[in-house]
Amino acid sequence: MGAEKKWLFTLFSAAFLSLILLLLFSVSAFSSPKLFPSIVNHGAHHPPAFAYYIWGGRGDRDQIFRLLLAVYHPRNRYLLHLSTDASQEDRHSLTASVNSVPAIRAFGNVDVVGKPDRLTYMGSTNIATTLRAAAILLRIDSGWDWFITLSAMDYPLITQDVANTDSDVVNDYTRSLYSYISSNNIFGYLRSQIFHATQKRKTPDAFKVFTGSPWVVLSRPFLEFCIVGWDNLPRTLLMYFTNVILSQEGYFHSVICNAPEFKNTTVNSDLRYMIWDSPPGMEPHFLNTSDYNQMVQSGAAFARQFKKDDHVLDMVDEKILAA
Repeated sequence: MGAEKKWLFTLFSAAFLSLILLLLFSVSAFSSPKLFPSIVNHGAHHPPAFAYYIWGGRGDRDQIFRLLLAVYHPRNRYLLHLSTDASQEDRHSLTASVNSVPAIRAFGNVDVVGKPDRLTYMGSTNIATTLRAAAILLRIDSGWDWFITLSAMDYPLITQDVANTDSDVVNDYTRSLYSYISSNNIFGYLRSQIFHATQKRKTPDAFKVFTGSPWVVLSRPFLEFCIVGWDNLPRTLLMYFTNVILSQEGYFHSVICNAPEFKNTTVNSDLRYMIWDSPPGMEPHFLNTSDYNQMVQSGAAFARQFKKDDHVLDMVDEKILAA
């Protein structure tokens, strides 16, 4: 082989290797290595499997890891997301903590998002990041049945061995949906979460708007309908809710209640125990040990919100999760 052909062969090999590495990186920058093939069985004749999307921001690394351990099960799949306000060092540290757990290394079912998104409660960025997380989980794992979103301030009230949940749907309450707004995070502005425009828009007549809890449990077929389906309804509603102030309280609810094949598959519960002011504010109260008995007796699968390492979490670990 001549010198020129050797040089071209070397260049082609290096380019091909770089492409393969780039494709692997695009799925998840930090993944748990699988030490042996999974022996977990999925399907209609086996218990359901869950795909958990767990997210947080700066200072939430330890809470996310504790929450992961609390909801971990070899049957499930997990995607962890520290937003852009967290440091890359925190992401590496979270990955190191994940890979330090022998069971997680063995089953290889936990990934950490390597290229994070901005997260804000207002605007449409949360819907965008949730859809991105669902798309990743659909692509990397074909075995899960239900998609669950958790924040770093959530915590389970049941073990994963007894978890058996359905889709969340509409809770009735009043929100203003027709003011035109934009999320600053779409444009990269950081001074405030949103800015309000002066224009108003009419109530849509092509679909009905439904609202409810932002905390949802969604089936795999429904998310496939939203992300890879041929119907334009999810994309039409996504364009509408891009400019809704609390889009995560209406997007999935409106899609599922306007889609004939899914509108009769809803359950009116978000599976969470929370204590609100009256009238409710933007966030529920922080729960503590004085709320433990009522929280446990509620029958909810999860509760929110908790401060980092609050003693009530130790009580849940000891009396419920380790029982």
